[in-house]
Amino acid sequence: MSLKDQITEDMKTAMRAKDTERLGTIRLLLAAIKQKEVDERVVLDDVAVVAIVDKLMKQRKDSIEAFQKAARTDLADKEAAELKVLQAYLPARLSADEIAAAVKAIVAELGASGPGDMGKVMGAAKAQLAGKADMGQVSATVKAALAG
Repeated sequence: MSLKDQITEDMKTAMRAKDTERLGTIRLLLAAIKQKEVDERVVLDDVAVVAIVDKLMKQRKDSIEAFQKAARTDLADKEAAELKVLQAYLPARLSADEIAAAVKAIVAELGASGPGDMGKVMGAAKAQLAGKADMGQVSATVKAALAG
């Protein structure tokens, strides 16, 4: 079963259970998937769906941070609940050590030697680690590997 099919089934389950918070988040995710499919006239595979989930999660994290700064804990809690639902659709994340090992291998493979090679290394890292790791953490690891 594809990830998109799983999300659709989870929506049906949430409807039957009358779980409105979960249902709202899943509908939001399905709307984002459908929008991408219509815009690009393609049927998305699991990798593209994971990228959308990743994007929505990043938006939620940014919103939580903004709401906490504005002392709006009610809205921050709502975003945190949505974040928890979205996390279920991501594959298991790599640990910091696994990310460091992957970045080290990419740097060695490309022969990157300094901060000027950051773009080249990040391009390869994004292709290899997208959906498996937080790209902000990957970027910091690449920067550290190229600096030292």
